Amino acid sequence: MKTLAPDRVPTDIAAVQTRTVWALVAGQILGGLGIGATLSIGAILAAHVSGNDAVSGTAATFSTLGAAAAAIPLARLAARLGRRLALTTGTLTAALGSVTIVIATGAGAFPLLLLGFAFLGVGSAVNLQSRFAATDLADPLHRGRQLSLVVWSTTIGSVVGPNLSGPGETIAQALGMPHLTGSFAIAITAQLLAVVVYLVALRPDPYLLSRTLLPAASAAPTGDASVHGSAAAGSDEDDAGARDTAAASSTVHTHHTRRLIIFAIAAIAASHLVMVAVMSMTPLHMTHHGSTIGAIGFTISLHIAGMYALSPVFGWLSDKIGRFATVLIGQGLLAVGLAVVALGELDASLVTVGLAFIGLGWSATTVAGSALVSDLASGDARPRIQGRSDLTMNLAGAVGGASAGPVLALVGYAGLAAVATPVVLAVAVATLLVMRTSRVTAAAPVNN
Repeated sequence: MKTLAPDRVPTDIAAVQTRTVWALVAGQILGGLGIGATLSIGAILAAHVSGNDAVSGTAATFSTLGAAAAAIPLARLAARLGRRLALTTGTLTAALGSVTIVIATGAGAFPLLLLGFAFLGVGSAVNLQSRFAATDLADPLHRGRQLSLVVWSTTIGSVVGPNLSGPGETIAQALGMPHLTGSFAIAITAQLLAVVVYLVALRPDPYLLSRTLLPAASAAPTGDASVHGSAAAGSDEDDAGARDTAAASSTVHTHHTRRLIIFAIAAIAASHLVMVAVMSMTPLHMTHHGSTIGAIGFTISLHIAGMYALSPVFGWLSDKIGRFATVLIGQGLLAVGLAVVALGELDASLVTVGLAFIGLGWSATTVAGSALVSDLASGDARPRIQGRSDLTMNLAGAVGGASAGPVLALVGYAGLAAVATPVVLAVAVATLLVMRTSRVTAAAPVNN
């Protein structure tokens, strides 16, 4: 790759970062259509094809398993060949999943349907890697905001996706497609367009550029204390988010850094488990209480809006008041959401409100936790650690989806929320402990 003149590097890097973020935003919008269709139709489609409501949660389970299985391979692909090829490969796999779901539904083949959901779940792995791709060339002090902007963009596709069931059925009838699969035809088109966006717009590749042109900057988020020291000395950006990052930049306590990485990954995973467990059973619960497909789609749309729409706010908060404090806010929002759905399980409006709060709690924790992972991982270790984070997150989601069905059958929807509450409390307590220890213990970047 051609080396830029020293006096042009900052300007060119800023331009590439801007173009990269907007390309990721466009890809997220398009890819989100497929995810939205999965959330609103998945459980109902699994129950319809299998003829057994007890296995309705397998749609979310296999979707998250697919995302988990793809996390490490996509991270390795990104480390070797760049984000562009990794995101393209994952999105093509998700499009194949949409095609497989349509075929499986028409054939009444439940195992093939689950395979389709697993392939479609790779799209979630793409979305997760996209948020990290936004940090490859980002200013360390604004990493949370850059990351959260890409997370926010998923709102558009994912909120629209669940509401495509009506237009989708019109398309399905016109094309002779199986019942409930029309929205996947729209998703396939959107996913192929996302492939074009990644192939064309992610040039030069942000990760490869960060490794080639800015070897020092790629480690600067946690490895260069002078970067944060100078910012803290003379800038209004000297806020708690910068202090969190600065605390993570000492070259003394690598062991503490690893503990913080484990904490960040665990907080993200636990919040994802809670969110998937409750969300995946909501369509089935509402169906059993007489809600229409349109009402269910609206509920899921508001939930997804909670997950993504305010992510820039949480990104700003994570930079301003700190990663740990924002994770704690997320746990509080999750607790409120669980309480509302438990107390209002028979009221569709309260269920919708509760799911929106759960989405907000997930957003705050995921944005702040992901920013913390990016702060702490540097050099060649960054894609690998980010891949581990995504793997753990999706495995936790798979556990949540798999266990939600049996728990719902045993103790009901309110009981499901009650069972999830101790997980939230555990993360909140762990966050308080980490905040306390991190005030007196610095951390070095993990490079291996």
